[in-house]
Amino acid sequence: MAADDTELLARLLAGEQKAFKELVTAYQSAMRAVAYAIVGQRHVEEVVQDAWLSVVRHLGGFEGRSSLKTWLLTITANSARNRYKLNRREVLLDDLPSPHGTIDDDRFSASDGHWLIAPFAWHQDTPEALLTESELRNCLEHTLLSLSELQRSVLLLRERQGLELEEICNLLQISLSNVRVLLHRARLKVFATVEHFEETGEC
Repeated sequence: MAADDTELLARLLAGEQKAFKELVTAYQSAMRAVAYAIVGQRHVEEVVQDAWLSVVRHLGGFEGRSSLKTWLLTITANSARNRYKLNRREVLLDDLPSPHGTIDDDRFSASDGHWLIAPFAWHQDTPEALLTESELRNCLEHTLLSLSELQRSVLLLRERQGLELEEICNLLQISLSNVRVLLHRARLKVFATVEHFEETGEC
């Protein structure tokens, strides 16, 4: 267990309210992404609430064999599966194509799925540039909402939460090849949005 986890765990076990708030702030979005992938939007809040209750009940039994984050996300995944008795989900590989067409696969590493060519980075801070950045952000949010539940969840868990592909496999109970496909297709759609916005200034 990392030193940061050890310190936070000690504060949590001591009943420090601030520590619990820090825990929620740090991991709530990741827990929501896991729950969303398993049960969909309708039951996310219930699953995450159940997960937090389970965390509180079993915090004293956390043995540190994994990171605190992995433990929390595993509880969330189990909460989702137990609550709704879902069968293992099969990933459909016939997703709708990107509205702006497809992009060559060589923009991503085949081994780990990382960007080989990163999307355009916005470094200007003029009012016009900031407005454009805000518009692009709105476009990207719209693109995220257009992804399938599993695509969006895999993308968020990988890019925003920094989980390894194997961790995502274990949490969502899908194969590594399916995680790669989901992540790759989601990234293609996001990149297509950025590229289209750069060319046209529109979503």
